[in-house]
Amino acid sequence: MNRKTMVLPAMAGLLTSVLAGCGGTSGAGSGGDSIVVGSTDLIEATDAAPAPLDPAQVYDVGAWGVMHNVFQTLVRMPRSGNQPAPDAARNCGFQDKQSEQFRCTLREGLTFANGHELTAKDVVFSFQRTLGIDYENGPLSLTGNIDKVEAASELEVVFHLKSPDATFPHKLATPAAALLDSEDYDKGKLRAGFEASGSGPYTLRTETHDNRLTKAVFTKNPDYKGAVEVKNSKVEMRFFDDSKAMEKALTKGDISALNRTLAPEQIVRLRDGGQADVKVTESSGQEIRYLAFNTNASSVREKATRQAMAQLIDRPALARDVYRRTTVPLYSLVPTGTSAHTNSFHNTYGEPSVAKARKILRDAGVTTPVKLTLSYSSDHYGPASVKEFQTLQGQLNASRLFEAKIQDVPWSKFRPAAAKGKYAAYGMGWYPDFPDPDNYIAPFFGADNFLNSPYRNTMIEDVLIRRTRQQEQRTAAVKDFQQIQDIVADEVPVLPLWQGKQYVATRDGVTGAEWAVDDAGKLRLWELGRGVDG
Repeated sequence: MNRKTMVLPAMAGLLTSVLAGCGGTSGAGSGGDSIVVGSTDLIEATDAAPAPLDPAQVYDVGAWGVMHNVFQTLVRMPRSGNQPAPDAARNCGFQDKQSEQFRCTLREGLTFANGHELTAKDVVFSFQRTLGIDYENGPLSLTGNIDKVEAASELEVVFHLKSPDATFPHKLATPAAALLDSEDYDKGKLRAGFEASGSGPYTLRTETHDNRLTKAVFTKNPDYKGAVEVKNSKVEMRFFDDSKAMEKALTKGDISALNRTLAPEQIVRLRDGGQADVKVTESSGQEIRYLAFNTNASSVREKATRQAMAQLIDRPALARDVYRRTTVPLYSLVPTGTSAHTNSFHNTYGEPSVAKARKILRDAGVTTPVKLTLSYSSDHYGPASVKEFQTLQGQLNASRLFEAKIQDVPWSKFRPAAAKGKYAAYGMGWYPDFPDPDNYIAPFFGADNFLNSPYRNTMIEDVLIRRTRQQEQRTAAVKDFQQIQDIVADEVPVLPLWQGKQYVATRDGVTGAEWAVDDAGKLRLWELGRGVDG
């Protein structure tokens, strides 16, 4: 998210959203010059992932930030609240009590930016295409529960699900559910390169260098018919190699906004008045960082080994010494601020303890020191991740129970290798695709989990997740989600580390920054405008 890789999440750099605007009052609303946004997201085409803006391939928060503004979905998440609202659809809803059949009626007169009509046929095409391409590291965890999608009429679409899923409306609000022109996209293969066309708030023009996106120009789509109000006529995103270059561009006035990602010391500097005309607002965030395990790898196959790591890692030290308190310790896959959160790892392991970790390993007959390598990708997760993994290495090795090495791998190689089980333990991040605890649980478990992890737990997969998805009233699912978190703390197929905060920094002249990034980290460029804050 991704996410999301991945964040999902997918998620790149510090996974903190920061916006800043230059001064000037060249007009409010859609008037004035382009609003220029900087980003350090790495969006590139590779042999393994040739289509970085294709909804059938992409499951990464950086690319989703681009796609969210170009493609339309049946529903969108509103400014506030956690229930999807109609966008391309006029109305949507379940047609049965089991949450297995979902129907949407489209708005009349919808067109793609190229002038082609958007009908139910295109909706069916879009979902069948993603399911048919079945990209290995793609968003199948969001769409894979669709058994059949059919056009009941020119404006009506019906989704038949394989099993009940009360979260399905939320999944329709993600770029995984982007609506594509059946006359423009190939049904059987990915669209390689950086071209993307849809029916969303903006049209897109891109510039690239060495198969990397360097600039994305978003121009207001005059034919867009949907739920959002576009407050500008054009936004330009420029992609920088690092956060220092991006911050320099801001201070020179070359860009008027910053989004993803600044190093902790940059956030602290801006927050503490390092630039007089920048105001920084801090709020809770929903992105998480964690260690993932290939539970078939010899070094971490024993559950006790993973439990001992959970017993040793000092999360507050990471938040304090590495991230300068721009993050908070995380003791569950489900972060604080999300319903059903419980501190399962802290309840299970308490404070870091070498003695307890030694007992866990000794009782399981594990020979020490355990030799393993921690892998990570700093060009995706930012320079702070270097110090983060050095700190993790130091915490493990100081116990003399582990002999850990670390390796930094370019993201273009890291992600495919991790999905193929090449790493025993590796760092990943996750932005939620939608605001429900299911999205911090379901993508990580089952045969089609986005990590491609071999870990299986039938209680989680076959009983608890299924039961939570039958509960349209989400409060009724809280106990089951908490049981899942307790199982994860005991089995440790993943090890939560920290939860990010969200920062918004603005200068005079650019408005709407408080709405420009949603809880899932996706950009809502249409919220940015020019005028006087007030």
